[in-house]
Amino acid sequence: MSAINQKKIIRWGIIGCGDVTEKKSGPAYQKTEGFEIVAVMRRDAEKAADYAKRHGVKKHYSDADALINDPEVDAVYIATPPDSHKLYGLKVAQAGKICCIEKPLAPSYEDSKAIYEAFEAKKIPLFTAYYRRTLPRFKQIKKWLDANSIGQIRHISWHLSKPASPQDVSGLYNWRTDAEVAKGGYFDDLASHGLDLFNYLLGDIKEVSGISLNQQNLYSAKDALVACWLHESGITGTGSWNFGCATREDKVIIYGSQGTIEFSIFDENPIVLTNENGVIPLTIEHPENVQFNHVGEMKEQLFGIGIHPSNGKTATHTSWVMDRIMGIL
Repeated sequence: MSAINQKKIIRWGIIGCGDVTEKKSGPAYQKTEGFEIVAVMRRDAEKAADYAKRHGVKKHYSDADALINDPEVDAVYIATPPDSHKLYGLKVAQAGKICCIEKPLAPSYEDSKAIYEAFEAKKIPLFTAYYRRTLPRFKQIKKWLDANSIGQIRHISWHLSKPASPQDVSGLYNWRTDAEVAKGGYFDDLASHGLDLFNYLLGDIKEVSGISLNQQNLYSAKDALVACWLHESGITGTGSWNFGCATREDKVIIYGSQGTIEFSIFDENPIVLTNENGVIPLTIEHPENVQFNHVGEMKEQLFGIGIHPSNGKTATHTSWVMDRIMGIL
């Protein structure tokens, strides 16, 4: 890395400074050497001003175009609900600026593809916040897989369920379960993380089909889904997601010819390797700001010292998998 790059500061603006940016992501940008948040935007001007004051950001906007076209902003992090990702993403691409977009990249494969192609046409870096690809606990799982710790990989299964929340039952508005924003509801919000991770751990999914429905009729989005798939490597997979069960469960098992690996996508319980050497549980905690490693690896790529594992191309493929499960493609 050159001396110029060592001293370079990439100035970020955030569109949508809501809950996810309070602890998960925003502080990670501020803690990463070489990055600086210089502007934030929220449609509610008072909330934008409050965020800027609390986090020590010098500029705040209530208009996204003003932030995108601010000459002091080099890169834009889009942290709004998915239905606005394409709108803002294409504007950032037009402005010629580096971009990171929250997951999923967009509510559909077609919209994700449009965003990806816009950045690809201009050769502008596009990242997506599928940050589990960079978390230490999942990198350890990849190390076990790459070291053939459970032999030849045969199959992966994932079951995720949770009870309906008081908000679900009350009928109060929640954009996460509004089919106009996210047809798959919690599936879009949560399952996308795991399916994207499986592409990273086991290679891309090449065939997939699914069933999706709304069993509870509490909101307009889907709440029950099942799927089966095939990775390019010949590994098979199955998944089930239900958001109206009596108990919460989050369990992934990777089956190999000589053992298994068990873990959760969201719960921070131990990852467990079982093979001829016995049962090996390993606890690896997330960083205080869960996107810290994700942001750090973006910085490494932008400064020419690494390649980030979550980009527009990988996220677009995950959107394709999601749409196939939903029966949209």
